[in-house]
Amino acid sequence: MKKLIASSLLATGMMFIANAASAEDCGDVTIAQMNWQSAEVLANVDQIILSEGYGCKAELVSGDTMPTFTSMNEKGAPDVAPELWINAVREPLEAAVAEGRLHIAAESLSDGGVEGWWIPQYVADAHPEIKTIDDALMHPELFPAPEDDSKGAVYNCPSGWNCQILTANLFKAYGAEEKGFNLIDTGSAAGLDGSIAKAFSRDAGWLGYYWAPTNILGKYKMFKLDAGVKHDKTEWDRCTAVLDCADPKPNAWSKSEVYTIVTDRFKKAGGPAYDYLANRAWDNATVNSLLSWMTDNQATGEDGARYFLENHEAIWTKWVTPEVAEKVKASL
Repeated sequence: MKKLIASSLLATGMMFIANAASAEDCGDVTIAQMNWQSAEVLANVDQIILSEGYGCKAELVSGDTMPTFTSMNEKGAPDVAPELWINAVREPLEAAVAEGRLHIAAESLSDGGVEGWWIPQYVADAHPEIKTIDDALMHPELFPAPEDDSKGAVYNCPSGWNCQILTANLFKAYGAEEKGFNLIDTGSAAGLDGSIAKAFSRDAGWLGYYWAPTNILGKYKMFKLDAGVKHDKTEWDRCTAVLDCADPKPNAWSKSEVYTIVTDRFKKAGGPAYDYLANRAWDNATVNSLLSWMTDNQATGEDGARYFLENHEAIWTKWVTPEVAEKVKASL
């Protein structure tokens, strides 16, 4: 009997040790590091916290929206996509979640991706009557075109980007040309960013398309104009997003939902590490500021992640237990 009790106690002890180990060691996990700045830094934040806080063997792998989703859906790898903009994959993602292959851990960007037409905050402050796109288009003199200051300017997306089609259609829908505006082709992302930097260096007016989270909106304080209408998905699909649509109507961008997606394997094996991903979210203001710091300092994703963890404990320590937080702090 004593031997039986001793054996039982030993077995119980071994089970406790095994459970404790599994709670701290989630095993191998691959994390998709997407090829844009906000997703890059978030993947590195996850890699550090999962490795140092949860004992995972966390590895970063290159990714992009469609290839990463397809691989996760069909092959079960990588394990985690920290920042997946789901509007492009909504239907197949919903099917994969319904069938149990993939799981939504959290809305990684709590206020979603933001798109629209913006003006400098100093222009909005000086002209509080300007709240909407229509309001701004009443004042071409406040947003002079670079080649003809008798005209106003609306700055478009870079060539080849989908938002170039959207902005061109909305320029037509709001009657901007008839109201004295030219649509400016910025040519590239650098051209678009440069036009904003130039306007701010001169305290000049600027009107055009931009999105968040981005380092530009972290560096330059901008005011997003209200579209004046609600998002109409039917109209969006019929015309707003269609190249050279003949009869576009005013429309608003929908909120871009941005989620952390994990495979079924990781949800089942990750334990507390999965719970972290289910709690982890940040907002555009936080990300914009971080991306601005990274750009100014020519920082890598890992540099940005470490800067964030060292300087924003009030944010990230809410995502984890105190014990995990102490382990991460000790590693920095």
